[in-house]
Amino acid sequence: MSSTPATRAQDGRVLPETANVHWRRRVDERELRRRAIGWTVSTLGYVVPFTITGIVLLIVEPLTAPVALMAFAQGWILPELYAQRGANVVRPKARTAAGPERVALGLLGDLVGHEARDLHGRTGLVMERGGLGTWLLGEGGALLVRDGGRRVHCYCVRVNHPELPSSDRIAHLLLALREDEAGFATVANHSFAGARWRVRRRVPKGMRPALDAAGRVERARWTDGRTVGPATGTA
Repeated sequence: MSSTPATRAQDGRVLPETANVHWRRRVDERELRRRAIGWTVSTLGYVVPFTITGIVLLIVEPLTAPVALMAFAQGWILPELYAQRGANVVRPKARTAAGPERVALGLLGDLVGHEARDLHGRTGLVMERGGLGTWLLGEGGALLVRDGGRRVHCYCVRVNHPELPSSDRIAHLLLALREDEAGFATVANHSFAGARWRVRRRVPKGMRPALDAAGRVERARWTDGRTVGPATGTA
């Protein structure tokens, strides 16, 4: 039975690519919580001032209602734009010829179990349980679902071979994640952290079942306090 990414990291395996970002703090639970708090504070920094401005305008002069509505809209739109940037990391990329895509899909299927294979067929994302949470891997990025399924961290990370079939790109990311989960999260560019519902609204409709599935996995882990079992995608 294969070990989880968390176990493999404990074995001392470290991604060589982490040397290229030596200035970054290696990602762990504390670092993820810090980033989550940072994004929450940043969101409140946009929402609260615009909301207060709108309320004050309405109290002082009801005729300024159109301006107040614009302030409310600004407070809503800016966080949504950040969520859009986060969701964009898993948007499908250009496909290569059908033949190589089929071969690459077969190779990816050998790396994952039936559940993850079926989910990838329906959504284009591969689900992998790790020590930090439940990952959803796309061609050029990854989503990390945490905190009982309530929060999603969005990462932009890609394979520097754009000519590869999409499934090959996902397979490369999956193997890197399994090799060193914390290193993977360190090397990847953190694009956004926020509520799952906010990210779900912004990902392509066909990918939303993957976020729902990852949310269920994390809710189960959160409620029963189970330790991380074998990676979902492990054959």
